[in-house]
Amino acid sequence: MKTKRLTVAQAIISFLRNQYVERDGIEHQFFAGCFGIFGHGNVGGIGQALHETPDFRYYQSRNEQAMVHTAAAYARMKNRLSTFVCTSSIGPGATNMITGAAAATINRIPVLLLPGDIFATRRVDPVLQQLESSNSQDISVNDCLKPVSKYWDRINRPEQILASLPAAMRVLTSQAETGTVTLALPQDVQAEAFDFPLALFQKRVWNIPRPVPDQILIQRAASLIRNSKSPVIISGGGTIYSEATDGLLAFVQLTGIPVVETFAGKGSLPYNDVHNLGAAGATGTEGANAITEKADVVIGLGTRYSDFTTASRTAFQNENVKFININIAEFDSHKHSGLALTGDAKATLLALSKELIGYQTSQDYQVQVAAFNKSWDRKVADAYAADTQGKPSQSEVIGAVNDFSEPRDVVFCAAGSLPGDLHKLWRTRDPKGFHLEYGYSCMGYEIAGGLGAKMACPDREIYVMVGDGSYLLMSSEIITSIQEGYKLTIILINNNGFASIGGLSKSLGIEGFGTQYRYRDEKSGQLDGNILPVDLASNAASLGAEVIKTDSIETLNNALKKAKSISKTTVIYIETVPERKMNGYGHAWWEVPVAEVSEKEPVREAYDSMVSNKKKQKNFLS
Repeated sequence: MKTKRLTVAQAIISFLRNQYVERDGIEHQFFAGCFGIFGHGNVGGIGQALHETPDFRYYQSRNEQAMVHTAAAYARMKNRLSTFVCTSSIGPGATNMITGAAAATINRIPVLLLPGDIFATRRVDPVLQQLESSNSQDISVNDCLKPVSKYWDRINRPEQILASLPAAMRVLTSQAETGTVTLALPQDVQAEAFDFPLALFQKRVWNIPRPVPDQILIQRAASLIRNSKSPVIISGGGTIYSEATDGLLAFVQLTGIPVVETFAGKGSLPYNDVHNLGAAGATGTEGANAITEKADVVIGLGTRYSDFTTASRTAFQNENVKFININIAEFDSHKHSGLALTGDAKATLLALSKELIGYQTSQDYQVQVAAFNKSWDRKVADAYAADTQGKPSQSEVIGAVNDFSEPRDVVFCAAGSLPGDLHKLWRTRDPKGFHLEYGYSCMGYEIAGGLGAKMACPDREIYVMVGDGSYLLMSSEIITSIQEGYKLTIILINNNGFASIGGLSKSLGIEGFGTQYRYRDEKSGQLDGNILPVDLASNAASLGAEVIKTDSIETLNNALKKAKSISKTTVIYIETVPERKMNGYGHAWWEVPVAEVSEKEPVREAYDSMVSNKKKQKNFLS
């Protein structure tokens, strides 16, 4: 057997650069390169290997959490057919990646982490940044990554990568099991040489199949649908990752079944298609929640049924409701005791369509759905309409950006009050035009993720909408976007605090406590003094961004035009009124615990409301 003597780090990079995936006969290189921050735990290993392999491009990040977000956003835009490697040193570099790893795994997005680790020989013990344990030598901070990884391994001997690397690739390329994969690399092992078989470095193509459920299950699903009077489809991210949007359009045109969309599934149908009822659940539209409330058959297409999607299990009030779950992951397809159609969304829809030829929902039902689609669009237009008095509202800002953007442009967001308004209000015209990380709703994802999206589709304009809270948590990747020449347009909305949690706090009777950026008042002892004099626009400029300050919808429109002509990352700064104008509709409820006893009447009222809503929660057991 022919071999080549390489360090473990050199062998890993040589292996990764030759991994490909293939779906529908189209081949993609799986890794687009490596993000990293070097320290003593990886600079002489992975760092040296990357230095000698310039065609496996290295990208410099500013924050380890941010680089995982960037990789995940890139993979999502690529429909999970390509991703990045992320490497860090041991200690804080590794633990900084935990949040990003959790977000990727929760959202079923492939990312490969290569954190440095303590010495495998243990001759240097404790090494700098080592977490010591009094009851085990076989532990490091990298063990913290186990709960948020779909596959985890520690490479203590060079020959272990012969088994571990293919195992890691199996998980990364599995549409059902994918998420974060972590290979912890002791710093001495990274630099250790070994005679590796040349076969390890040959090009390997991993096929991404389109499995279809058993035909008997397809027929049972078709029978349930044919016997239903008010079926509805809940379309999730799996619809888009499977590239099933054209198939979904054909399916709803064949059957007349309406569609509601999760955060990850928004864009499954164009916003103005008459079958599209828009956002589902706790942040849902009037029509979506009215239809799901009475639905007798719910077809979950690539959704994991999060609590926002199900309005904390109050969205489906029909006592006889049945679930049909089309999902590549068996874990998700069995939720709500549904008929599990475990398979690829695109292929399964096609198979189900063949069994439903000749079936259509009633004309009255289709007229009702179309009317909801039209009436909601009028509500969106009203929300977009600018009020010339005072600061603009958040919905007006969303409207200005939506109206200015092109159909293939992408809006980006993750946390705060923006996601709920965007879910309801954004008029999505392209399957990739709406990118919200709401599986983890991770503050700090926005700018780092926007960078990943731009790297995946440089021909599209990326509009990152971010509040001051998320911006302050992680604005560092503005620098990376400028360094690499990937232009973002960032709409920085300042409402001087955490508007989303502030609103939630008020709804629970807690008066927005601790959610505004204010001085501590000497008399009250609370953070209820004057607003803090933070200059976020100057901060963005100090990071190298072009900055445009605006104070109205008119100046925002002018800024959007100017930003499009600028070749580098541009931050458009605007202040808004904190109050939100979009109300909830129907069972638009989200369960958050309320204090059972309190001296304050608003808290007692909020508790009574929670108890009332909890009575509407359903357990789906058959």
